[in-house]
Amino acid sequence: MSDSLNPSGEPETPGSEAHASVRPTRAKGEPRFPDGPKADPAGSHFERRIRSFQPRRSRVTTGQADALQRLWARWGLDVDGHAVDLTGLYGDERPVVLEIGFGMGEATAAMAAADPGTNVLAVDVHTPGQGNLLNLAEQHGLTNVRVANGDAIILLREMLKPDALDGLRVYFPDPWPKKRHHKRRLIQAEFLDLAATRLRPGAIVHCATDWEPYAEQMLEVLDAHGEFENTQENGGFAPRPEFRPLTRFEGQGIEKGHVVRDLLFRRVDQRP
Repeated sequence: MSDSLNPSGEPETPGSEAHASVRPTRAKGEPRFPDGPKADPAGSHFERRIRSFQPRRSRVTTGQADALQRLWARWGLDVDGHAVDLTGLYGDERPVVLEIGFGMGEATAAMAAADPGTNVLAVDVHTPGQGNLLNLAEQHGLTNVRVANGDAIILLREMLKPDALDGLRVYFPDPWPKKRHHKRRLIQAEFLDLAATRLRPGAIVHCATDWEPYAEQMLEVLDAHGEFENTQENGGFAPRPEFRPLTRFEGQGIEKGHVVRDLLFRRVDQRP
């Protein structure tokens, strides 16, 4: 990835205040970011459902906090269950790709910069990553990026219209390696049933993981689903496409001997 999209999203100046941690000084009950993402946007949608994610408490740098405060009203979206008009959200009718789980956002920003004709809706629950991606989007003038805060299932099920998406990206989701936790993995038949209703025919589902057992499960459930077909002529995994950047963390994993698997499946039209 280009050095211009550094992991922090800010100048690498030793001792810079931009990398100091924001310490809580707010009164009890006061929102962490009054003009930023809500702490629990879908609180009214409580449901007994096994979730594939766990919110992580991490320190937010001053630069990330500043981006959340200044840019959320313009480029942020709280996943609260209310229907969203994607044309209104972006101000245009370019195709939209949903990315679930974007970490610190470096790969998301790089792909958005390389493909300005595609709008990216990136959803995560990691506050530092949300702030970092907003920072990167502003620094590089990426008007095709919107950051969603909350549960991707609620976003897909309740907020997006049928055929709203031209693609779905799930890169390096939590593998939940322990057998008793496999039910928490995102890529399951039930999730694909839902995703298929929001993906237009021809849309691409692109998954990547460095956890071999999870890769095998992804391939199995995608192959078995009637509304998706493998883009690889001979089936199996796909080589990493050039448009997916090799991230720093992925590179470190490869150096340790991890094998990264990409899966590229196409949404097929089986409707009457």
